[in-house]
Amino acid sequence: MIDPVTGFPYPEEWVSRVKDDTSRALVEEGRAVLTASGSILRRGITTGATAAAATKAAVLSFEDKVSEVDLLLPCGIRVAVPVSGEEGQGRAVKDPGDYPEDRTAGLIFRADAVLEGNGITIRAGEGIGRFTRDTPRYEKGEPAISPPARECILTAIHEALSETGYTGVSVTLSVIGGIEAGADTLNPKVGVEGGISLLGTTGFVEPWDDHLGSAMEDRIRGADRVVITTGRIGLRISRLLFPDHEVVLAGSRIGQALGAVKGKAVLCGLPGLILKFLVLDILEGTGFQTVEEYMATEEGVLRMQTILREQRSPNLRIVVVDRNGGIIGDSQ
Repeated sequence: MIDPVTGFPYPEEWVSRVKDDTSRALVEEGRAVLTASGSILRRGITTGATAAAATKAAVLSFEDKVSEVDLLLPCGIRVAVPVSGEEGQGRAVKDPGDYPEDRTAGLIFRADAVLEGNGITIRAGEGIGRFTRDTPRYEKGEPAISPPARECILTAIHEALSETGYTGVSVTLSVIGGIEAGADTLNPKVGVEGGISLLGTTGFVEPWDDHLGSAMEDRIRGADRVVITTGRIGLRISRLLFPDHEVVLAGSRIGQALGAVKGKAVLCGLPGLILKFLVLDILEGTGFQTVEEYMATEEGVLRMQTILREQRSPNLRIVVVDRNGGIIGDSQ
C-alpha cells in the first residue's frame, strides 16, 4: 500500500494491523494516514480547498441546491466535500481531520457568486487576511491566497462553469470568524492582518501528532539513505534532487527527526524552518519579521552562508532551496 499524497510505501507489518476495510480504503484514497501501530488518522482539508468547495457549490447552485461537491485537490486527488449551496451562495465548513490544533477548524467559508460576462473574477471579502507590507512574493494590500490555493479555487470554478454551461462568474469569498481566527495564527508575524490565509500545497491538512512522530522516526531508522525535509514544497524538491534517497517529511520536528538518524542524512527545505532550527534568534536585530524576507537581502544570504559553513559535518548535509527548486545554500 502506497500513500498517494506523499508516495510513501507503508511497511507490510503496518498494513497487516489494519482490520477495518473502511479505514483501509481511506488510507488507499489518501484521505487518511496509517501509523506504525495500525491506527488511522484522518487528513483534514486546507483553507484553500475549503474555499474552493464553497465556490464550486455557489456556481452549481444556480442550477439546483447543492449538498456535496466533487473537488480536485492540488495533489491530484479528488474528494467529496459536504457543502450547502443555494441561489448563488455556497458554504463549506473547515474540516481539520485528526489534526488537534487547527485554529481554523469549524470556520464557515462563504462564496457569493454573480453570473456575468466571460471569465472568472475572484474577490477576497471579510475574514480573509491581506498583506500589510511588501514581501518577496506578495505586494502590500494583496489578499493572503497562496498560488496553489488560488489554482484550486479556479479549477473548482472552471469545473462548475463547464458543468452548468455558464460562461463567466464573479465570486466573493469570505470566512465567518476569520478575523478572530487570523489574529490567533502566525499571520500577524508574517504581515497578514484582517483574517486567515487561504493555503494548501496538497489540499490536505496532515494530522501531525505523537503517533505520526513515531512513524516518522520509524521511517528514518529504516532508511539507508535519508533526506529530512520540512514541508510539501521541500518534499517535492527533495525527491527531485535526491531520487535515490528516502525523503521523510518532518515539519517543524527537525530535532526529533535528526535524533532518529543512524549514520548520514541530508536536511533539505526552504530557509524558514531550517535556519530557525539552526539559529533560533536569526532574525534578532535584523529588523525583519520573517526569514523569507531576510533571505531576499544580500545580508540575509551572507548570514545563511556563514551559518551553513559553521554547520558542516561529515554526517549531515544541509541544503537550502527556494520555492522553484533552486539550491541557494549548501553546507557541503
